[in-house]
Amino acid sequence: MQDSASPSTVASGQSLEAVATFCGNCSCGCPELFLDHHADPGRRVVLTDDFGQRVQMSLEQLSFLVSDVKNGVLDHLC
Repeated sequence: MQDSASPSTVASGQSLEAVATFCGNCSCGCPELFLDHHADPGRRVVLTDDFGQRVQMSLEQLSFLVSDVKNGVLDHLC
């Protein structure tokens, strides 16, 4: 995972704050995490994938997701 501090844009042309790029060791278009400070609080976090899809969620939802991952909820998948 690579951290990214520079503003970036996604396909919709929105200006977003880049938070992290997951993988980053290839040129395939890795998943990225952004913050959209102008979005409604329930859609402030934007996660994009290498297929052009995106998921939007609240900071609270992201916090629960990160907590679950840290606690091993997804360990059986890897």
